[in-house]
Amino acid sequence: MRPSRRRILFFIPSVSGGGAERVFSTLIAHLDRDRFEIHLALLQSPVQAAPEIPPDVLVYDLKNTRVRYAIPALVKLVWKIRPDALLSTLGHLNLALIASRPLLPRGTKVLIRESTVASVFLRSGIPHPRVWQWLYRRLYRRADCVVCPSATILEDLAKNFDVPREKLLCIYNPLDFEKVHSLAESSGNPYSGRGPHLITAGHLSVEKGLDVLIDAMPTILQSCPDARLHVLGEGPLLPDLLEQAKRLGLEERIYFLGFQKNPWQYMRYADIFVLPSRFEGLPNALLEALALGTRAVASDCAGSVREILDYHDTITLVPPESTRELAKAIIAAAQFPRTAPAQFAEMKRRLRRFDLQQVVEEYSQILLSDSLTL
Repeated sequence: MRPSRRRILFFIPSVSGGGAERVFSTLIAHLDRDRFEIHLALLQSPVQAAPEIPPDVLVYDLKNTRVRYAIPALVKLVWKIRPDALLSTLGHLNLALIASRPLLPRGTKVLIRESTVASVFLRSGIPHPRVWQWLYRRLYRRADCVVCPSATILEDLAKNFDVPREKLLCIYNPLDFEKVHSLAESSGNPYSGRGPHLITAGHLSVEKGLDVLIDAMPTILQSCPDARLHVLGEGPLLPDLLEQAKRLGLEERIYFLGFQKNPWQYMRYADIFVLPSRFEGLPNALLEALALGTRAVASDCAGSVREILDYHDTITLVPPESTRELAKAIIAAAQFPRTAPAQFAEMKRRLRRFDLQQVVEEYSQILLSDSLTL
C-alpha cells in the first residue's frame, strides 16, 4: 500500500554549485511536506550545513566526486529508502542514473532535468562528443520524464536526440521574487564611484563568455571612463580571466568577487547586468536581475534568452562573441536611468511565468502522477 506521502530522492553533485543545483535546492525547500517526504543524495557533502536545505530533509553523502564511482552507493541507497521517484539534473548525472535503472527496484520512477541545449554543449569542445551524443540518444528516451527549463531545450532533445515528445515537459526555473527582493534590500549599495557599474554572474567557464566581456571593456572605458565590471562566481577559467584582465591593464577596473551569499544586492544596485554567454539553458541570474529592475545586455546565444525576452522587453540582445556589438550595447544602455523601485510590482507581473509557487506546483504534479511509467 502506497504511503500518503510520496518519497522523493533528489540527486545532485552538491548544494554549493551553479544554477542547476540552485533550482533543485529551491524545489526541495518549497515542496509541500504534506505531500512529499524529501531525501537528497550528494556526490560531495557540504562542509557546513546549507541554509537553503531545510532540516527535515535527509541528506546522504555518496562520498565520491566521480559519478561513475558513486553509482553503486546511489543504487544501494535507493534500495534502502525505496523512493517513489528519483530526480536528477545535469547531463552526466542523468546519463549515469538512467544507465543504472535496471539495478533499481521495480516501479521506481526516474525523472531527469536537462539544464542546457545539449546539441550545442556537445559542440563546445568537450572530449568524445560522439560518445556523448550516442549516450544521449540511447539513454534519455528511457527516462519516465525529461523536464526541460525552456522550449528551446525541449525542441533540441526532440529533434536532435529523438527523445519522444510525450516524455518531454517544459517547466521554467523558479524565481523566488520575494526572497530576491528582500535580500537585495537588506544591505546597502556595495558600489562606490560614478560608474556605470556593470555586473555579471555565473560559473567561470567557456560557455559563459566572460573573455568576450573583458575584451569589450577597453572600448567601454573610452566612452564611460568610470565604468567598473564586477564578476560574481567561481570556476576553472578564473586564472585565465585574471591574466586577460592584467594583460589589458584592467586590474583596477574589473573586480572578481567570487561566490557571494547575497548576489542580489550587487544586481539591485548595478547599472547594467551583462550576460555574454556563448550558449545558455535558462539563465537564473538574468531572471533575478530583471526582477530587481536592472537593465540587461545579453548575447543572442543558443538557448532560452529570447524566451525571457517574450516576458521582459528591457533586454538588449547582441550577437554572441561580438566584442564590438557588446561594447556598443553596454555604452548605449548606460545612458538610461535605473528602473525606479516603484516598478518592482510591474517586474513581478511580467515575470509571473517563472513564479516560484507555479513552478513548484508543476513539479509536484509530475511527482504525484502515476501515469509516467515505461
